[in-house]
Amino acid sequence: MKHNVKHALFSLGLFAITSVIVQSASAAGDATAGAAKAAMCGACHGADGNSMVPNFPKLAGQNEKYLLKQIHDIQAWDKETNPAKKTTTGRPVVEMTGILSALADQDLADIAAYFASQNTQLSGSQPLEVQINSGIKVDAMVLGAKVYRAGNLANGIPSCTGCHAPDGKGNSAAGYPRVSGQHADYIEKQLTSFRAGNRTNDAEMTMRTIAEKLSDAEIKAVANFIAGLN
Repeated sequence: MKHNVKHALFSLGLFAITSVIVQSASAAGDATAGAAKAAMCGACHGADGNSMVPNFPKLAGQNEKYLLKQIHDIQAWDKETNPAKKTTTGRPVVEMTGILSALADQDLADIAAYFASQNTQLSGSQPLEVQINSGIKVDAMVLGAKVYRAGNLANGIPSCTGCHAPDGKGNSAAGYPRVSGQHADYIEKQLTSFRAGNRTNDAEMTMRTIAEKLSDAEIKAVANFIAGLN
């Protein structure tokens, strides 16, 4: 009898713990609450997440899971006090210094939910030529579309559609970001940073492995193509 009681209590305790874990894991941000909390982000990213300055990424319409990971990574870097770990912790973004450090996990979740609920305004592609390694100048839109949709198999570069989808809206469930409509300058900077190893918070080095094989022309062309993709 005592054994049965203990077993029952243990089962109830395990169930309670499991329930807490499940609730915690499935807890979502509140977009309505996030609207007020995101006000501080407006100066750089725009009140609705559609930044007007190419240096600052558009957050509007970004996949929530991806966005939440990024702000957690930025916060982790900002809160790191050990100089030896500062360059290897999270995602370094100097412009974000001190902005997220005091926010709780729920605040970050609410902010991510708010921006994810907003509509993305496309930046738009521009008429552009890029010089490929042979010295020939080609239409950036043509090259960009080719890289995005088909990759460059000769150099081991997969298409971007596998993770970011044909329309550039990513894969929310998998945590792959929306790139459609993002500023071309910002996309170019991120791809260059991945290639140089200056940005390292990509899961399993996926983006670093791909970006290291991209030429300057391919990076500029695909960034320009993505800016107008929808």
